Amino acid sequence: MAKRSFRGKPKKAKPPAQGGMMAQLQQMQEQMAASQKNLENEFVTVSSGGGAITITISGHQRVKSIEIKPEVLDPEDVEFFQDMMLVAMNEAIEKSQEMAAGQMEGITGGLGMDDLLGGLGL
Repeated sequence: MAKRSFRGKPKKAKPPAQGGMMAQLQQMQEQMAASQKNLENEFVTVSSGGGAITITISGHQRVKSIEIKPEVLDPEDVEFFQDMMLVAMNEAIEKSQEMAAGQMEGITGGLGMDDLLGGLGL
């Protein structure tokens, strides 16, 4: 096998320009912080049991109010009431998380952390 001549060290590929990328990331971070703050004052309302229970929750998953129609409070059927409360609470949390994720996706343009780190050459 013949030897190959080798002059100097192999050239490394130049990383992409990171100045503009860093500025974009900083702007995105500022937008995300503002959006997180705004989520504290944005609410979703969910009903369960045909409107028997209504829950209002913030984008930070903090319950603002729970409204229960009096006719639902049957001491003979506590399990039914508990089931409706669970359904309403879980749905409210899910809707709140969807609202928050939608806002973050609007800022990041659907980029995941792998996409961002990949753009940095990491």
